[in-house]
Amino acid sequence: ITHALRLPKEKQQVTLVHKGNIMKYTEGAFRDWGYELATTEYRAECVTERESWILGNKEQNPDISLEDNARQIDPGYDALTPEKQAKITQEVADVLAAIWDSHGDGKWKEKIMVNDRIADSIFQQIQTRPGEYSILATMNLNGDYLSDAAAAIVGGLGMGPGANIGDECAVFEATHGTAPKHAGLDKVNPGSLILSGVMMLEYMGWQEAADLIKKGLAAAISNGEVTYDLARLMEPPVPELKCSEFAEAIIKHFAD
Repeated sequence: ITHALRLPKEKQQVTLVHKGNIMKYTEGAFRDWGYELATTEYRAECVTERESWILGNKEQNPDISLEDNARQIDPGYDALTPEKQAKITQEVADVLAAIWDSHGDGKWKEKIMVNDRIADSIFQQIQTRPGEYSILATMNLNGDYLSDAAAAIVGGLGMGPGANIGDECAVFEATHGTAPKHAGLDKVNPGSLILSGVMMLEYMGWQEAADLIKKGLAAAISNGEVTYDLARLMEPPVPELKCSEFAEAIIKHFAD
């Protein structure tokens, strides 16, 4: 959530990724703890997706009853038991009582949106509809899967930067780990490490330097000046550059 505050307003969204529908006491707890954190410690900055529906229904129809609001946020409302209906209706009442003054009348649209998605669903959505998501908060295993899938969209692990950002310090590193068999061959894609450096520069506030490197990298790739991992994905085929040659191509395009 702290990181989301640094993003442009249109990208201020945090999605809790979990398999809590099956693993209720582990990943389900992760989801619940995420919502609890957002709605307590970061209450002023956040709105949950479900809260936004409740507030939006009230904004569209100021006279809407609690029951009708509940029906709109849960389409199966009328088929539920009276006890479950009462629970959802009470949820609507609690949300309106707690945050209508601070988040209502459209003010929630300026807040960080916190939602959740099932892990297997987000696995395909991140590839088919990546523009709908910004920050994915996951447990370790799901994050490992998803980060590789996301990297594949932009050319593979050789293009995936990484960062470990805390409250007072940060460490930036390539996402792919070590590959001793490639050491000293001047072969592999340095993009992951270079882009990790870009993230470090942005974190430090050196945006001009970061933008220059991104421009050079994008121009080199667009010009077909790439290492073997990207070359084999391109049509028509392009010559393979060495690791050092790719870096030199990036620098060359700084002046474009």
